[in-house]
Amino acid sequence: MGKFDIKLVKDKDRTTLQLVGVIDEDVDFNKFNLSGYPSLEIDLSLVKGINSCGIREWIKWIRTAGDAPITYVNCAKLIVDQINMVDGFLPATGKVRSFYVPYYSDKNGTEKSILFQYGTEFSENGLRPPDSVLDADGSPMEMDVIEAKYFKFISKK
Repeated sequence: MGKFDIKLVKDKDRTTLQLVGVIDEDVDFNKFNLSGYPSLEIDLSLVKGINSCGIREWIKWIRTAGDAPITYVNCAKLIVDQINMVDGFLPATGKVRSFYVPYYSDKNGTEKSILFQYGTEFSENGLRPPDSVLDADGSPMEMDVIEAKYFKFISKK
């Protein structure tokens, strides 16, 4: 059981929803209907967990946007995993603009998440990861994902 909140940030060009907390059986998406927005950006950087009940509620909620374009930004690994595994988690009108990729250093046992952004590290044409990622000590780090599975969503559309 986790605390969950949706923060609405509006500016002249864009409506951004920042999701905070755990998406589980206690989440109440009914407080925020997505219909009526011409487009939406959903910031997922502060989502700390999701379970199967939360996934079911998410899919029902995201459908309330209808045909409005939806952009996901700052997706943590747990969100990328759902996009890859669960049909409808990213709607047909949805795109991922940025997501985190976990890296690991064998030498120091350190972990770091690197933000991949559309047009820089990835596009419909594939992946362009950074040439090198270093930990705080300057030791090289490697991607800590199975690339064929983790980046599958890039070629889905």
